[in-house]
Amino acid sequence: MAQVEVGSSWESLTGESFDSNFNMEIGERNSPEVVTAVEFPTSGDHNDSIPKPPPPPGSSCSKPTTLLNSTYVPKETKDTWDKIFNERYGADVNVLTDEQVVIPAHSSVLGTTSVVLRKLLREAKIKDGIRCIKISGVPSEAVHTFIRFLYSACYEEDEIRKFVLHLLVLSHSYSVPPLKRVCAHLLERSMLTTENVIDVLQLATRCDAPRLSLMCLRMVVKDFKTISATEGWKVMKSVDTALEQVLLEAVVEAESKKEEKIKKCEEKKMYSQLNETMGALLHICKDGCRTIGPRDKMLKGTQVSCGFPACKGLEALVRHFSICKIRVPGGCVHCKRMWQLLELHSRICKEPDACKVPLCRHFTVKIQNQTKKNEAKWNLLVSKVIAAKAW
Repeated sequence: MAQVEVGSSWESLTGESFDSNFNMEIGERNSPEVVTAVEFPTSGDHNDSIPKPPPPPGSSCSKPTTLLNSTYVPKETKDTWDKIFNERYGADVNVLTDEQVVIPAHSSVLGTTSVVLRKLLREAKIKDGIRCIKISGVPSEAVHTFIRFLYSACYEEDEIRKFVLHLLVLSHSYSVPPLKRVCAHLLERSMLTTENVIDVLQLATRCDAPRLSLMCLRMVVKDFKTISATEGWKVMKSVDTALEQVLLEAVVEAESKKEEKIKKCEEKKMYSQLNETMGALLHICKDGCRTIGPRDKMLKGTQVSCGFPACKGLEALVRHFSICKIRVPGGCVHCKRMWQLLELHSRICKEPDACKVPLCRHFTVKIQNQTKKNEAKWNLLVSKVIAAKAW
């Protein structure tokens, strides 16, 4: 092909000029020998050794895969960044610690991964081409683990566990969200204890780690008696009364919800029992059960018990109600309960005229003369008993 001059523009090689140059070059350099070399033989044994050309692209061809949405990073890449950090090749920053340990690093890496470090690097003084910044308040090993994470996002779990609270503070202070997520996840998963949960909660609150704060709060509520006796709680109580108030309110609220849940479960159980009792009452008065039943049906004393759980207790109540000499509402506790069951049945029954339950028609007439307040209470009870069928 024709040689392109260094100063020539790519625009001059597009369109017709590019085609003409290409054709001219082929015409000048295609000798008979070259043509023979590139032509495919039409016969002979060589046809089997030469692969066929691929089919032209069409609608059936698969599209090339893309890595734009991929989060996979090859191990070689991570190893390369670790190597850059460990060998310190081209380092132009010295990170100083409280223990006077110097950790060489690269300003391009620190500034790219942390906007806070980028600002510090801009303000740092340069001496012999080296910038110096200081990370204080944490052990040197924690700073080393922190800087290494900025290079390759790699870490040794033992080091993270050892300095997890320091690294949580560093990741928040220098705005490194990936490291904050690693620390928070590790604490949530396996490092929270009754002894350290208050300290972790205070750090999580200051470091804007809401999920970790919620996990700590749940742990405090779940085992408040043990945690409130720890040294961490005593220190928090003296220095952070606002947090103590929040925790106490959370514990009280949790206890209230627990009591309310227990109360609802008991109510649900009671309505279910009443629903079963209504079924058993109708069963006894219509079909009969063991020794008690309708007057038009003779029962044997050896008759097997039925499948109604409330039937046995209801039989005893019906037997007492039939022979009790007091029987008036308010006079006998057992009879009063029976009167209430009969009235509840009458409010549920849809065929009072044909119903075999005693006094069903009587209560249907009596309901019409009750006050609105009393009627509202009964209607609420009836709705809940009917709804218990679906529970």
